[in-house]
Amino acid sequence: MTYATMALELARQVAESQAEPVGRAAGALVGALRAGGVVNAFGSGHSEAIAMEIAGRAGGLVPSNRLSPRDLVLYGGEPPGVLTSELERDPAIAHRIYALAPVDPRDAFVLISSSGVNGAVVELASLVKERGHPLIAITSVRHSSRMTSRHPSGGKLLDLADVVLDNGAPYGDAVLELPGGETYGAVSTITSALLAQLMVTETVERLVALGETPPVYLSANVIGGDEHNRALENRYAGRIRR
Repeated sequence: MTYATMALELARQVAESQAEPVGRAAGALVGALRAGGVVNAFGSGHSEAIAMEIAGRAGGLVPSNRLSPRDLVLYGGEPPGVLTSELERDPAIAHRIYALAPVDPRDAFVLISSSGVNGAVVELASLVKERGHPLIAITSVRHSSRMTSRHPSGGKLLDLADVVLDNGAPYGDAVLELPGGETYGAVSTITSALLAQLMVTETVERLVALGETPPVYLSANVIGGDEHNRALENRYAGRIRR
């Protein structure tokens, strides 16, 4: 079976199996947005790509922020050398990332981590719940269930979330096997991006059904896109970072 065949089949399965939790996630985002909140999306490593699908994306929601370990450098004054591959395992950085963000009590959070066990994402999830924010997780239930938490509490992202969106990725992420037993061809980015877009599009559709005009980005590469986007961003001055 080819990689394309397997990835497309998994995407179909995820879209079908996650329809109900996607609906609950969209409901949480609609509630936050209608209350004046924004959507804060966090991912580290490859999961940063999924946070980018949610925040600042053409066709996506204007009231959104992308949080990341890079914030320690961009907004916190840390030297670039702190951005090592081990940083996402440090629970302490979650408090810095949260404190550096323009967070409001009305905000909702989407945390993305396929393994769901690293210290930073678990600590951030704990902090988000302590502060009373709705929390949506995009993770791999199969992978996370086989992992030991790297957080001192022993908890995982899926233990803390109000809504878990399962990206269906296998343990180890890759779906094709080499003769020696190793695997290649990761799929979590594909299915996680699909879940992110399903959640965002259903949120937009629900806002329309409520008679509201959703604050949605146009592509900056179409005529009038910049003007449209700046006008919407001005509504959320001080609440979103670009």
